[in-house]
Amino acid sequence: MQRSPIRKRVAVTGASGLIGSALVRSLRTDGHDVLRLVRRPARTADEVEWDPERLYVDAAGLVGVDAVVHLAGAGVGERRWNEAYKKEIRDSRVLGTTAISQALASLANPPEALVCGTALGWYGDTGTRAVDESAPAGTGFLPSVCVEWEAAAAPAEEAGIRVTYARTGLVVAREGGAWGRLFPVFRAGLGGRMGDGRQYWSHISLHDEVAALRHLVDTPALSGPVNLTAPEPVTNREVTAAMGRVLRRPTLFAVPAPVLKVVLGDFADDVLGSQRVLPGRLLETGFDFAFPTIDDAIRAALR
Repeated sequence: MQRSPIRKRVAVTGASGLIGSALVRSLRTDGHDVLRLVRRPARTADEVEWDPERLYVDAAGLVGVDAVVHLAGAGVGERRWNEAYKKEIRDSRVLGTTAISQALASLANPPEALVCGTALGWYGDTGTRAVDESAPAGTGFLPSVCVEWEAAAAPAEEAGIRVTYARTGLVVAREGGAWGRLFPVFRAGLGGRMGDGRQYWSHISLHDEVAALRHLVDTPALSGPVNLTAPEPVTNREVTAAMGRVLRRPTLFAVPAPVLKVVLGDFADDVLGSQRVLPGRLLETGFDFAFPTIDDAIRAALR
């Protein structure tokens, strides 16, 4: 993918997270100005204060930005799910998106684009059925969160800002996220399938995730939902085999579904659920995946 040669001013929420920090590095390497939204008083010229729980954003700090990439939110797989943490997951996404979209809508000259990071959780459990961006929302906790999450960007859309919803899959990275916890287990030879292993995991390499976010910023034709996932979804059994193959470790162990439910709480239903999601709109707009297969993505994460 050819990147825009025009220098842009881009604001990023969630800039200290796995995806956000990689995106900030990528943008700055290519000479773009990056503002990071922080949950404390700004200390440097590249920081803007915000407090999503209070729906507060220092909108004056966003004057002159060309685009905003909104990635902030409580980690879905960071803790065992209970009702309190499920509320934190929902509030962090809905309130944060509301705060950002209202702040951008208040500007006399709002930015051209808002890229709102959401999730494949929108589709719920698709079983073996392949779906693209035309599919309706599924049922359950994560789909309901995603529906509210995306709806919270309405003020930005109504202000004429081009809004895209980056529905991201499982990011294959060594530094963090779900895969960051898988690598040590598989390296130790303790990795294996989860449940029966037949559930589809729609993944994307960290490199392609960052490139896709930049593609959304730079492509005026893109608005609405865009799936950020590799073109070849694979089952958990296939992921397990690929991890063993690339790391050259045995994958004899398996985690039974009842054990996952004890460890993960309600999140186990999503780990055991199946999402076979295709990146229809990325491919239609000429995006080239550097690491399209699961083996490619795993090897890229190890570099």
